Amino acid sequence: MSELVHFPKFSELSGDLKSCIPLHQREYLVNGELKTWNGAVQEVYSPVYFKSSEDSYDNRIGSYPIMGEKESLEVLDAAVQAFDNGKGEWPKMSVSGRIDCMRNFAAELKKRRSEIVNLMMWEIGKNRKDSEGEVDRTVDYILDSIEALKELDRNSSRFTIAQGVIAQVRRAPLGVALCMGPFNYPLNETFATLIPALIMGCTVVFKPPKLGVLLHHPTLEAFRKSFPKGVVNTVYGRGRDVTTPIMRSGLIDVLAFIGTSPVADTLKKEHPKPHRLRCLLGLEAKNPAIILPDADLSVAVNECVEGALSYNGQRCTALKIIFVHESITAEFLELFNRKISSLKCGMPWDDGVNITPLPEPHKTEYLDSLVKDAISKGAKVINEGGGRFDKSFFYPAVLYPVNQTMKAYHEEQFGPVIPVLSFKNISEPLEYIENSNYGQQASIFGNDSDLLSSLLDTLVNQVCRVNLNSKCQRGPDVLPFTGRKDSAEGTLSVSDALRGFSIRTLVAVKETDLNKQIISDILKDRKSTFLNTDFIL
Repeated sequence: MSELVHFPKFSELSGDLKSCIPLHQREYLVNGELKTWNGAVQEVYSPVYFKSSEDSYDNRIGSYPIMGEKESLEVLDAAVQAFDNGKGEWPKMSVSGRIDCMRNFAAELKKRRSEIVNLMMWEIGKNRKDSEGEVDRTVDYILDSIEALKELDRNSSRFTIAQGVIAQVRRAPLGVALCMGPFNYPLNETFATLIPALIMGCTVVFKPPKLGVLLHHPTLEAFRKSFPKGVVNTVYGRGRDVTTPIMRSGLIDVLAFIGTSPVADTLKKEHPKPHRLRCLLGLEAKNPAIILPDADLSVAVNECVEGALSYNGQRCTALKIIFVHESITAEFLELFNRKISSLKCGMPWDDGVNITPLPEPHKTEYLDSLVKDAISKGAKVINEGGGRFDKSFFYPAVLYPVNQTMKAYHEEQFGPVIPVLSFKNISEPLEYIENSNYGQQASIFGNDSDLLSSLLDTLVNQVCRVNLNSKCQRGPDVLPFTGRKDSAEGTLSVSDALRGFSIRTLVAVKETDLNKQIISDILKDRKSTFLNTDFIL
């Protein structure tokens, strides 16, 4: 392992990769118009360094606007006016009308797939296969949301008659939503809140993550073409400068945020009407794997390597600590390290690459500090080359044996450092989970149905998803995605998210002849978008 990774010369790159950078974004979407920004900008640096000469490197790939309070309130005002207290075109539009707009947007997004993929590789270092998968999964999420809304609307198309009252119950939009996604899934997880907010009739202020901004540039025109003016509006800049005034206004009805709990707590505290604010939050996790003595080691090793190192471990659903029964620890670690050594390191666009550069500034130094802290307290890096780094690239480090005095035991590393512990009694990993601040997921590997059933019944009261003989993960998107403790607030899935941005609302009348006639007239002449019996196929 003489050279960790080959950072390329710019001349070595393919034309499509070179053609998308530099991208100096100066547009932002507000009130249906792509406005040009002439103020301060933020330079964008790629985790991929490229040689600009024989002994010097560059990684500047573009820039984007640094907006302030004035612009953020302008963007907010556009969303507020478009909703217009429920009187706007979008919230009053029929479900079928909103579905048509969303279909158009999905088609526009597909046209821009290649550009988004290339920018994603440059900006956050995600490999080509996963970048393509993220765009495709996002399009699928849009189409699945359409089908879920159609099903929800069908179930609401009938009337309820009870105790002399005729009523129709439907879901109405909550209002104006602020949507903010994470850098690790900058398209998919941002759209996992933005899409249901839109399709349910909310208007949106959308702030891209700090890393992964430029890849949203191709979506601006798609949004502009697909939705009425003011329905989607974008804001760029430092959170304290643009999101703080938006939250302080008290005009945000739904905060959808995927990131860290300190940022979420700050945003929530800025809102002057906390009981009005609905929150959908995806936050930190420290998901454990438990390898039982009768586990199929080939399955456990493959799943744990993928679970710990897919996208370099930069996922909230990643396996971030592994407990292995003492009777199989040596064999597990030998196979585990062998599997890691077979992973391909390189640039995001290299064929079959697994480990790529990390986009967060100073991330390699932080990971190195975790490794050094663990070593100083009795752990060793037990895989060949583990913990070596160069610029933005960090080779996976397997730490063993880890104990509770080490930072890697407690902190969510969000990168390719893998803490491993040996346990004698199952109470040891269970105690870890019970004392953890997080409760998103856990993985169990074993074959004893009696022991597994007991563990499942315990763990479902500590975490929100227990994965049996498989890694932790989010999908499929039809399944609930949430967490206990400090890991989440609200539930995201295709159907749950639709409910998260809406509220059950009903029209009710006493069962009199006059009222029956009024309802019949409304239905027959299709006078109302809310009160109707349309069945969307």
